[in-house]
Amino acid sequence: MRRQNRPLVRTLALLPLKPLIVLASLLAAGTLFAQPQKPAAKPEGAAHPGAPAAAIPAIAVPEAMAVQGIPPIPRQKVVALTPYENIRTAVLAGWHPRERRLLIRTRFADTVQLHEVAFPLGARTQLTFLDERVGDGAYRPSDPEQIVFASDEGGAENYQLYLLDRRSGRVRRFTDGVHRWLSPLWSRDGQLLAYVGNARNGRDFDLYVADPAVAASERKVAELKGAWTPLDWSPDGQRLLLLEEISANESYLHWVDLATGAVHLLPPAEPGGARGRGETIAYSGGRWSSDGAAVYTASDADGDFLRLLRLDLASAKWKVLSGSLAWDVESFDLSRDGALLAYFANVEGTSRLHLLDTRSGAELATPELPAGVAGGLAFRPGSHEIGFQISWARSPADVYSYDPDSARLERWTASETGGLALAGFALPELVRVPTFDGTVVAGKQVPRVFRAFLYRPPADRFPGWRPVYVSIHGGPEAQFRPEFLGSNNYLLNELGVAIVFPNVRGSAGYGKTFLKLDNGMKREDSVSDIGALLDWIKTQPGLDPSRVMVGGGSYGGYMSLATLVHYSARLRCGYEAVGISNFVTFLEHTQEYRRDLRRVEYGDERDPRMRAFLESIAPAAHADRITVPLLVAQGANDPRVPLGESDRMVAAVKEKGVPVWYMVAGNEGHGFAKKTNADYQRAVLYEFMERYLLP
Repeated sequence: MRRQNRPLVRTLALLPLKPLIVLASLLAAGTLFAQPQKPAAKPEGAAHPGAPAAAIPAIAVPEAMAVQGIPPIPRQKVVALTPYENIRTAVLAGWHPRERRLLIRTRFADTVQLHEVAFPLGARTQLTFLDERVGDGAYRPSDPEQIVFASDEGGAENYQLYLLDRRSGRVRRFTDGVHRWLSPLWSRDGQLLAYVGNARNGRDFDLYVADPAVAASERKVAELKGAWTPLDWSPDGQRLLLLEEISANESYLHWVDLATGAVHLLPPAEPGGARGRGETIAYSGGRWSSDGAAVYTASDADGDFLRLLRLDLASAKWKVLSGSLAWDVESFDLSRDGALLAYFANVEGTSRLHLLDTRSGAELATPELPAGVAGGLAFRPGSHEIGFQISWARSPADVYSYDPDSARLERWTASETGGLALAGFALPELVRVPTFDGTVVAGKQVPRVFRAFLYRPPADRFPGWRPVYVSIHGGPEAQFRPEFLGSNNYLLNELGVAIVFPNVRGSAGYGKTFLKLDNGMKREDSVSDIGALLDWIKTQPGLDPSRVMVGGGSYGGYMSLATLVHYSARLRCGYEAVGISNFVTFLEHTQEYRRDLRRVEYGDERDPRMRAFLESIAPAAHADRITVPLLVAQGANDPRVPLGESDRMVAAVKEKGVPVWYMVAGNEGHGFAKKTNADYQRAVLYEFMERYLLP
């Protein structure tokens, strides 16, 4: 998703200035971000290699999992994997409105739940205890003992909103239990909660306000068409800033009068950007100024990247605040007194922190952070302290805060890493891969390139030519970024597999021109980029072009299948999870509230010409061209890519006698969120790779 500055549950899913001396010394000493831990224990009690298969105990298939073609996985083979499956993370949900404490999301058991941390590196106190995953939460500003949060059942993504009363310990659902409810946002005084839901017709998201502690207090403020997100309450509580999303390239900012329900379009950030005229514009996030007279947002108006802007409502004039920065502003926040703006810029995939004095426009000093991916940016109420989480190659996501008034950077969580010593984990190499076509730069035709991140296994343990796993991100309006790889580090450290994460055309983070290069009938140009990557692999020392596997999830699952169709002769095997096998059947059966948004990207299947094209590129229509083993994973309750997409693909490939391993989790949706299922999925994936990629 290109726009990341969203309040609460919209989806379930740096080197700035001169570093401060004290922080630099801490970093140099390895005491601030390092996590020295004991190495993982060596496997013990392994069965004799010659023991009969029946005598070797296998790991259990989860109760809700149905499998086809998957052999028993010997328990002894997952001993070394276990530490990699017990890596935890922490994500910032929000600040306490009165005290210096944090609400975070983390997992101690099978699913992610809400926890509270009372001080830096303090204990995590669990607050919710649901069987299902919990989305972001928020303290009620007027009564912090009340917390609103979201959760769904079985991965179906029909999120419901709940109110936790910490005095009684009771949790009460205040939405209908049937439809999809998103983006709960407290007013500044805590009297009302705004949110959107599609209860009217299952497709369009209307705006509601309620006091969730009072039964039958819900009021529909405005009936809206399409996908909308509440962004910020005005200081006087009379207006609400809204984002209307048409596609990754087109969105609009509005404000709604909460008394009348009247919705007002904010003036476009460039003359040609009004609806129906000129080039489309995208906006990301929004904040009211402290006096309610202006709006802050990020937009790609009059440029290729999202820039930080300020709109003066009286004059309707826009001002650029992020200067000549040629990268996306990915998230931002405004201090409650309006004095400071904090934002992260996405610089070739890496998050870099910036702080601006809103009165002078001066950029303030910021700490040097690891080359990773940050999020959750939020000012603590009544202060200039900002909280955020950051994940990088040698640390899972953990929460930090920085106070520019005292130049103090503090760590709030230190997530467990299964006993693994992270100091030697592989660091990413940013590479540029030339592709099949060109682009014009300064009036000259030059080869087009896309970026990728390459991770190599340790050379001292795995010398020689290494097998390669090409992992393609979903979206397609997404981007692989150099965050912590989690259990994928097992491939590097234990199996000696190199991993390449390509950001082919259509990926976010490289400007709206690059983002549009795979739209509509250009869809297979992105598949050709993977072909160029296979050519590139042949030129790289240490990478074995005869042992390459492709994999991906969601749209990345389509890319994996399409790559197998076009390049099976150059691949050993493939993997796809919740992937699209035919865009026509996908568009006809994905949830209605997503359909129009996806049609903008993939094409409208109701148009005969586009339908014929989409049918012609469907991997399911060319399954006979897949000649190497395939592993498929699917959630039975997936509202985005329905089960039928995987069922049809598996049947078509199996019909040709190609080995297919297939797993379906009956209690999951778009991906495996429950630890039991995710652990089994990983064990199967790595066994599949050992059998078909490594030899």
